[in-house]
Amino acid sequence: MFEKFSRSWGLVKASAAVLRSDKELMLFPVISGVATLVVLATFLIPISLFGIFAEGWGAGAVVFGFLFYFCQYSVVIFFNSALVSAAMIRLDGGDPTLADGFNAAKRRIPAILGYAAIAATVGVLLQSLKNHRNNFIVRLIGSGLGAAWTLATFLVVPVLVSRDVGPIDALKESVALLKRTWGENAIGNIGIGAAFGLITFVVALAGIGLTILAAQAWLGLAFLVGGLFLIALLLMGVFQAALSGVYSAVLYRYAVSHETPEAFRDLQLDHAFDRR
Repeated sequence: MFEKFSRSWGLVKASAAVLRSDKELMLFPVISGVATLVVLATFLIPISLFGIFAEGWGAGAVVFGFLFYFCQYSVVIFFNSALVSAAMIRLDGGDPTLADGFNAAKRRIPAILGYAAIAATVGVLLQSLKNHRNNFIVRLIGSGLGAAWTLATFLVVPVLVSRDVGPIDALKESVALLKRTWGENAIGNIGIGAAFGLITFVVALAGIGLTILAAQAWLGLAFLVGGLFLIALLLMGVFQAALSGVYSAVLYRYAVSHETPEAFRDLQLDHAFDRR
């Protein structure tokens, strides 16, 4: 297990090195975030006007929820596909542009929409379980299934952009690869999330404290300090999203080809994913 922790941490560090060498990759989650906010605003208006979820997850709410998840997942998966495609080019020694990533993602739109429909269906089912009002066990099962789904589908996007396969075959291959990379998959996901979660908490706490202190001197200074910390939190969210995308590309590359990109030469991971 220690070997898995060490290897996963090495992969995360090398993924960060790739990201630092091509900061343009971080533009993908920025644009994705803006697009998802637009989708969210579009759906929040009818929710607030008609109280669609006021009575829980009825038939109308399920349909509306599916449409929301489908639109959100379509946007997120498209931009993730563009990010991973660009990361693959970088791992091959190229110098990707935004256009390279978007063009690669556009070529896979039918598969992306198909996978978004699958993810939306699962998302509605999991959300209905996690929001079950009177049964803690059902909510707990929903949360557990959600974590398992996240791990099982972590490599779907790299599969979609690397191979000419449909969403179901991509999902099957992601699950198959999970059997070989479960340690690196879980540790990488949890490690990245935990590290950024801790940093975000510390920065937010410091921001709140300094903003309160600044308000004692001048209200305008408080707005300035609070705004700067808010920007810092947003930038960390962007970096986390980009790092996770690059990590999935790296993990997939190792799992299927055992290739060692230039940024990973010193990690000696040529046999990292040999069958055990």
